Amino acid sequence: MDPAPDFDPEVLHAALLETIEGQSEKQIQWLSRLVSFASTRGNERPCQEWLCTQFSERGWQVDAFTIEEVGIQGTDGAGAVEDADYTDALQVVADVGPGSGRSLILQGHVDVVPPGAPELWQHPPFEPRVADGFMHGRGTADMKVGIAEIVFALDALKALGYRPAGQVYVETVTEEECTGNGALATLKRGYIADACLIPEALGHRLLRAELGSVWFRVRILGRPGHVLAADQAANAIMASRDYVDDLLDLTAQINKEAKTHEWFGHIEDPVKFNLGKVRGGDWLGSVPSWCEIECRLSVLPGHANSDIRRRIADRISATAARLGHTHTDITWIGFQAEGHVFAPGTEAETVLGQCHKMVIGTDLESFSMTATSDTRNYDLYYGIPTLCYGGIGEGLHAPDERADLDSMKRTTAIVALFIARWCGLAAIER
Repeated sequence: MDPAPDFDPEVLHAALLETIEGQSEKQIQWLSRLVSFASTRGNERPCQEWLCTQFSERGWQVDAFTIEEVGIQGTDGAGAVEDADYTDALQVVADVGPGSGRSLILQGHVDVVPPGAPELWQHPPFEPRVADGFMHGRGTADMKVGIAEIVFALDALKALGYRPAGQVYVETVTEEECTGNGALATLKRGYIADACLIPEALGHRLLRAELGSVWFRVRILGRPGHVLAADQAANAIMASRDYVDDLLDLTAQINKEAKTHEWFGHIEDPVKFNLGKVRGGDWLGSVPSWCEIECRLSVLPGHANSDIRRRIADRISATAARLGHTHTDITWIGFQAEGHVFAPGTEAETVLGQCHKMVIGTDLESFSMTATSDTRNYDLYYGIPTLCYGGIGEGLHAPDERADLDSMKRTTAIVALFIARWCGLAAIER
């Protein structure tokens, strides 16, 4: 395989658009199959095995391994795990081929959040449908469309007679929605590159800064007895409202501090508290003796996770003392992710900006996101310049989740151009 001659970006752009348009129906069908896998946490293996087959059929060398095999205990940024079976948490890395150019990781996550109440879905969440230029279904935008963009960007380059001149790893991971441990497992296994691109559906914008996230469970024990003697403090479920109110007050305090933050001060109340789960009680005729609440609190870049955990614990202790509860415990679960700022002005960002402008016609805009992504794992812990950028998706984590299919084609072209400009191209012998 000989190096390709220097290519004209405009000529390549036009050829890519024509090729991607020609493979559009195939890409839509491929995405539909990918979305049809109900790859909620713990159920990702069938989806990952299908992707292994897809990657192998393209001639890529596939490494499929579990998080348990790698062992990430003690790794910086690792999330706390309680209820996941990491002996079955399959991660997939496909080596597109060696080369002498700059190397690149292209990553997407296959895990999706649960669909929630089925009554809120107009159609079954894992039976994707196309309407009004969108594909609807759980996981379409977050982020299986990004995986389709990666795969078909490489397909388009191959159809034009090219392959990357640098080493490219295509990664599909799990655990993005709850710990980030899948991405960390690929890094600890040794998959390192000169840059990383994660095409999350961000509306053709670049992620500049993101919040971290701390997840925790509070177990509240009340003073049980017959309903004749019930009061709010005795009722553990009712008392949980006091704990939530006090945690909301803590959130408000942190948001006051955020007003002067360099990257989040322009956003009204960027730090979010979420009461995600409530369970408790055993018998309707008895005052509930226990209640568990599971919560999430954002972490600003520059705020140490240990400090945020201490502030949460202090607030819980104060609430328990006020209510006379003597057995209130906190368990740190899931995400223990740090907030992070991605340094502007990297060469990878410059290259992406050129590709974006060529396809979209505007300068690349960046933004601060009040959520957490896998991107931090590569940049923060391994020093890999990392770009989180993708097309248009709507209704993430909601019953109306959908991905814009025209945007998928444009993003596929941008990913292909980025591969060409970052890694260089080599001609495929015919």
